Amino acid sequence: MSTQLRFYTHPMSRARITRWMLEETGLPYEEVVLEYGTTMKAPEFLAINPMGKVPALLHNGVAITENAAICLHLADLVPELGLLPPPGTPERGACYRWMLFASPLEFFITARRHGSIAPSMESGYGNEADLLRTLEGAVAGKRFLVGDRFTVADLYLSAFIGYYIQIGELEPRPVFQDYAMAHSQRPACQRATAHDEGLLKPKAEPSVNAAH
Repeated sequence: MSTQLRFYTHPMSRARITRWMLEETGLPYEEVVLEYGTTMKAPEFLAINPMGKVPALLHNGVAITENAAICLHLADLVPELGLLPPPGTPERGACYRWMLFASPLEFFITARRHGSIAPSMESGYGNEADLLRTLEGAVAGKRFLVGDRFTVADLYLSAFIGYYIQIGELEPRPVFQDYAMAHSQRPACQRATAHDEGLLKPKAEPSVNAAH
């Protein structure tokens, strides 16, 4: 059976990360551009993701949501690219670690931005000092988080770091900038960014397009 991928997105959303991952795989996919408050909450999409949020991916008709899950699944579809280390290896576990570390990072920055930091003993993100020290230690002096090649963990964490620097929520320390900038120059990232920027141009209706 051929792989059929349909990608639900909006250019001003976390779906930009999934777009980058799709471009890294080189797999053909269809895109469906949804709009906040209308098509994103329509019954047709809620049947795919009851949260009414993007990104979402249909793989041969099966729905996959949550950015990390989508990116990890896509990496598994192209094992020859080495975007994930082999199953059962410590390096594979390390990739999972840094992929999922992005969640407490995101939760903390969102909470701080809205002035609702939880006590460190109750929150998944602990406290700011520990969180940022861990993040800095992960990327300091490194091009890659795991081993000596680019993995999905680099894509995922560098995307978050770059975005949070861009919006002023993460201090632009050289250690963060150097790491994120190196990966943002990858051709797949550049293609994904250019495509999403193009989608920001006014359009009359949400569209369904072949992205490859």
